[in-house]
Amino acid sequence: MEITVCRTGELSAADRTAWSALQAQAPAHGAPQLANPFLAPEFALALGRCRPDVRIAVVRDGDGEPAAYFPYQRGALGVGRAAGLGLSDCQGMVHRAGFRCSGRELLRACDLAVWEFDHLAHGQPGLAQGVTAAHGSPVLDLGQGFDAYLAGLRERSPKFVRTTLAKERRLGRQAGTVRYVHDERDPRMLETLMAWKSAQYRRTGRSDRFARPWIVRLLHHLFHSRARPAPDGFAGRLSVLYAGDRPVAAHFGLRTGVVHTCWFPAYDPEFGRFSPGLVMHLRMAEAAAAEGVTLLDLGRGRKEYKDQLKTREIPVYEGWLTRRHPVALGHRARRAPVRALRNTVVARPELFGPADRLLKAAGSVRTGRRGGAGGA
Repeated sequence: MEITVCRTGELSAADRTAWSALQAQAPAHGAPQLANPFLAPEFALALGRCRPDVRIAVVRDGDGEPAAYFPYQRGALGVGRAAGLGLSDCQGMVHRAGFRCSGRELLRACDLAVWEFDHLAHGQPGLAQGVTAAHGSPVLDLGQGFDAYLAGLRERSPKFVRTTLAKERRLGRQAGTVRYVHDERDPRMLETLMAWKSAQYRRTGRSDRFARPWIVRLLHHLFHSRARPAPDGFAGRLSVLYAGDRPVAAHFGLRTGVVHTCWFPAYDPEFGRFSPGLVMHLRMAEAAAAEGVTLLDLGRGRKEYKDQLKTREIPVYEGWLTRRHPVALGHRARRAPVRALRNTVVARPELFGPADRLLKAAGSVRTGRRGGAGGA
């Protein structure tokens, strides 16, 4: 086995093609999680345009054929992070069926003392040695089509479906005809979405991701890349729900041939009583299924709307893969208590509720107003 490391701009066209082929073949080989857009070469390359610390390890077998691709970020002193850590909802390597490797051998080749992850995909050879916790990531199964999904949702939650569709009708009566654009090409709508999301972060006391210029650049790049690939390939996808001529909810996510990821949803709080985010997610599921998407991934995280929409959960993992190195010990000692505290709060309703209310109260003070989250 041979491992070479390159910057994103140095990845050859042949390797990019081989990487995409491994992704496309993964569902047929029993590894649909590897088809996630966050594991696509296009995401790694876009991330590399916005961050200089992105690297790609290319693993080849004894015959020189590509066996795996491992994107990551390398910081000072060999501290490594999953590509897009804190932003991406699926992490790890894309590999061919039956691939095996030593995680620590991979770290050594990448000159890493430690590699941290928080959304590691299932079935990662070698990398899973560092798992410290498992989490469920809610998904919508669309393999049987949208009608089958909606029928199942009606059976599980008849009141939820009835109420949501009634709110959609009221929205149409009071604000204008409701229409959904699955692939909105107006860049002004992307700016509208980011403004809504920034306001939501501030209202709820969270850190504003769009205050980081590199994240804004990343979304713009992914948005403008969506027209280039084949219809069933990787694409950044901006979707907007309108009432009349006014946008009331929007979402930006990524898709590959069979997987669509929900990434940045938001809505105009003025229309919150109509639950436009829920309406948009149902419309998005319908349009994605019509395109051949079989899995709509809502992403890890406790949200009421995710529990209402999901059909099941898939596992993702967090942890650290380390070598015997003082930098690895120091990094883990610093990060482990923070992560353990966060997971404890999120997992226990009696702690999560008060913590969430405290953040929202702080957000209200910061913005000088009170309001809903606007996230779904």
